[in-house]
Amino acid sequence: MDAADDDSVPEPTLPLVGVGPWPGGPDAWPTDPRYDRELLAAGDARNVVDRFRYWTVDAIVAELDTHRHGFSVAIENWQHDMNIGSIVRTANAFLAETVHIVGRRRWNKRGAMVTDRYQHIVHHASIDGLVAFARDTQRPIIAVDNLPGSVDVGSFVFPERCILLFGQEGPGLTPEALEASDAVVEIRQFGSTRSLNAGAAAAIVMHQWIEQHAG
Repeated sequence: MDAADDDSVPEPTLPLVGVGPWPGGPDAWPTDPRYDRELLAAGDARNVVDRFRYWTVDAIVAELDTHRHGFSVAIENWQHDMNIGSIVRTANAFLAETVHIVGRRRWNKRGAMVTDRYQHIVHHASIDGLVAFARDTQRPIIAVDNLPGSVDVGSFVFPERCILLFGQEGPGLTPEALEASDAVVEIRQFGSTRSLNAGAAAAIVMHQWIEQHAG
């Protein structure tokens, strides 16, 4: 008999996500104001690294702000792309300075897994707004798209302070975005697919910046 058909086979025990209430009860709670009393009482199942367990969101953001990296991420939002949330989550993982949403103000947050709470997110109604910000703050815009003339991301030297600009799944970046960019990079591919998933491409490009400036 196949084990899969045997009702006697016990269900696997999944590990507890996060941590339970602070051991020892309220009398043992830390007095540091960074700690959230509700989390100390109920436990912390959030998707945060262990050093931030029980901390308030504001305290985590303040700590991250002390050592954010020099790159920001910009994403065109014209089709309510589900990949936007994934890109925001990756921006948090690599500690991007800011995330810029270009186009629609509302975006699909499902893939962000609540990491947007720990990021500074700015909205621009059009690419012109992003370009104005980039010029005012002296940040070159590095677009990511696999187009003729694009530079292989593996050989591209990223500026330490820059904006990495990503387009929508499928159509990629708009002509206006490409025209406004200071450089366009692409990820080398070897199979039959025309393009990578936008979230996966963003992770590769952000990590390439990390390798050059924070490795």
